[in-house]
Amino acid sequence: MTAIQASAPSVPLAERTGFNPWLIAVVVSMATFMEVLDTSIANVALPHIAGSLSATQDEATWVLTSYLVANAIILPISGWLATVIGRKRFYMTCVGLFAVSSFLCGIAPSLPLLIVFRVLQGIGGGGLAPSEQAILTDTFRRSSRGMAFAVYGIAVVVAPAVGPTLGGWITDNASWRWIFFINVPVGALSLCLSHMVVHDPPELKQRRKQLLKRGLKVDYLGFALVALGLGCLQVVLDKGQEDDWFGSRFITIFTIVSIVSIVLLFVRELSTDQPIVDLPLLKDRTFLVSNIIMFMVGFILFGSTVLIPQFLQVMMGYTATDAGLAITPGGFFVMLLMPLVGKLVGRYPAKYLIMFGLVVSALALYHMTAFDLDVDYRTVALARIFQAGGLAFLFVPSTPPPTRASPARKATTPQPF
Repeated sequence: MTAIQASAPSVPLAERTGFNPWLIAVVVSMATFMEVLDTSIANVALPHIAGSLSATQDEATWVLTSYLVANAIILPISGWLATVIGRKRFYMTCVGLFAVSSFLCGIAPSLPLLIVFRVLQGIGGGGLAPSEQAILTDTFRRSSRGMAFAVYGIAVVVAPAVGPTLGGWITDNASWRWIFFINVPVGALSLCLSHMVVHDPPELKQRRKQLLKRGLKVDYLGFALVALGLGCLQVVLDKGQEDDWFGSRFITIFTIVSIVSIVLLFVRELSTDQPIVDLPLLKDRTFLVSNIIMFMVGFILFGSTVLIPQFLQVMMGYTATDAGLAITPGGFFVMLLMPLVGKLVGRYPAKYLIMFGLVVSALALYHMTAFDLDVDYRTVALARIFQAGGLAFLFVPSTPPPTRASPARKATTPQPF
């Protein structure tokens, strides 16, 4: 994670290169929107994918699981890869791989091949978010970062909100294959614009030269433990409900492998001089708490985004389009709140904004526990809007990464927890 953290230059990178920093924010947010959209857009298309490829509904869910497993594996090692390859080169490689694999998913003739291509897509998508956050931190002055991450946050929070609607409309009116094809032109445009406006700061280039000069040692054991630990954990979380959790031998074995691998990963990474995951960064309290909160935000956002459309389609008989439309109003409400929260970040302690967001989200989720087969469209849409109000206050204050390059440098944050 070390290199992908912002290098915190005294002069923002945008001022050095002459590009408008908001142009850079929009460019990197395009790829974010494309990647996050893909995590939710396929949910409503699963029945169509299963029917088209002669697979069962349970088999088709591996289209989601394979993507998330690859995403989970590549995410924690993105910093190391950015150090070795260079942040801009790594970022553009991820965008290109995501676009190419999206095209391959669209033309996949069978479910096994579709799953393979989704793994490639997950690898490409997993490295985008941490790279983009570091780019934004290097691009903007501290006083403007709240608004910059609000722009980025709109892409991250709105994408899964509109994803089911867009995916449902495409599936109902064209073909499920087009939910992957639409990524190709967006990826190509993002790749071209990124090549022009995104640059590595000199500090990062110098750090990379020093690392390569000392001699690069690849932590193969660390990488294997990351892949086993997080990959098995993702499978357990995604498939546990279907297989009756620990009543299934498959889930039990994967749980044991995950726990053992993660424990060994901590031991390994804390004892090697060139770790593939820089765990000592978690000693910084602000960074640790931010990661925990973003973990919770992921549960709140993606859990409800997946479950609500499935509930409406399977239990209520909604079409794919109608199921998506039920949660889309929440996405627009987030868009309205994000700029406001971006301004509030610079005026009030982040912990108070986050506490408010957690309370609102908890109340909204508690309200959703009353859903039954008599619930109407208006109730579901309003509940989603209620929940979106809390998400806006959670995402922006929690997103900016610490401004240090290594554990040796003490992090400085304007609003510590």
